[in-house]
Amino acid sequence: MKQMKVGVLALQGAVREHVWALQACGAETVTVKGRQDLAGLDGLVIPGGESTTVGKLLARFGLWDPIRERAQAGMGIFGTCTGMILLAGARPGESEPRLGLIDCAVVRNAFGRQIDSFETELAIPVLGDSPFPAVFIRAPYLAAPGREVEVLATLEEKIVLARQGRILACAFHPELTKDLRLHRYFLDLLLK
Repeated sequence: MKQMKVGVLALQGAVREHVWALQACGAETVTVKGRQDLAGLDGLVIPGGESTTVGKLLARFGLWDPIRERAQAGMGIFGTCTGMILLAGARPGESEPRLGLIDCAVVRNAFGRQIDSFETELAIPVLGDSPFPAVFIRAPYLAAPGREVEVLATLEEKIVLARQGRILACAFHPELTKDLRLHRYFLDLLLK
């Protein structure tokens, strides 16, 4: 089996934790800080952080279009928390840019502020029968999914995990747990 080469966007967030999880799953990893770092990647992880700040940094480093173009050419993307926000389409009246790579709107800070962060056991059928230890920190959720979007998990009837082709959008932080199933699932998507 081919070893997947996966980049982790290294502008903000739990970069180290995603790198560790991907390497533990057997992937070669690269930290991505500029467009040159996208060359030859099978996949890209966009970690959590503050979406407005990450959006400004993507613009500063000229990464919006290269990421979108690489995804449209088949590169998979796994967005967690802020990554989910950036992958979704913009809602009417929003001025912040989005990649628009998953046919859903996104609702930010949907479960409350930082102080309202929590961990829960989440049912994710594609990962098996054991619940996943999902860490929610100022988490978003997806809304109004298009026909090609596969909803993989919900919490309180809110979409917290979904995929469209090789794009995986996750509201929580799997990198903050020792459970590698979601990172393995993403790597499996890259083989399809």
